[in-house]
Amino acid sequence: MSAVHAVALLLPQGSATGIRRPSFLTPAAQRPLARRLSRAGADEGLVVHVVRYRHRGWNGSAAHPVRDALWAADEVVRRYGDVPICLVGTGMGARAALRAAGHPAVAAVLALAPWLPEPEAVLDPEPVRQLSGRQVMLVHGTNDERTDPDLSYRLAERAKKVNRDVCRFEVHSDGHALRQHRTEVLALAADFLRGALFGHPYARPVADALAAPPPLGLRMPLASGFGSSLRH
Repeated sequence: MSAVHAVALLLPQGSATGIRRPSFLTPAAQRPLARRLSRAGADEGLVVHVVRYRHRGWNGSAAHPVRDALWAADEVVRRYGDVPICLVGTGMGARAALRAAGHPAVAAVLALAPWLPEPEAVLDPEPVRQLSGRQVMLVHGTNDERTDPDLSYRLAERAKKVNRDVCRFEVHSDGHALRQHRTEVLALAADFLRGALFGHPYARPVADALAAPPPLGLRMPLASGFGSSLRH
């Protein structure tokens, strides 16, 4: 086996409640993203794992996916040693990735269409101090009807105050699943991971988003065709 230099942990979608084990289709939905990231980091020693949740739901204060994410990060350290981790979450998994970012091995977080349920997200906002010192990117479709994109903007705005290395992309006209611009979203994810874990220069839009002050760097539009000129 080749040397492992970094790990991406993919945290899938889930539901608000439910203590049964998730369907096998839940991690299977992560395969296109896993393949894209594996290809982007193939020459760098990247390993990609999809986290299997013990329970299909968030389940209130239990926050079961966060526990699973932290356990998986511990397993990475046990198995591969001191290598950086990027938590890549989708929907409920994105919320778990943001929460679990305080694990010492986590170097970066990519949150795709983060599930931030109301009124909880307004009355008791998500913590952000655990994001300090990490590279953080949020991506949200402007037509998301399952979770309000404005809530992820508010979270990113608070996170930017404690960590300058935060950016957020808006996928105009796309919904929660980000299907309409899937090719661009996958290319964006790959570019962020290569930069955050291996120090490669970010594509210009990503570098601009990280450098720009709010609101510009937190409402960066994901252009149609992004990634077509990239070699990874």
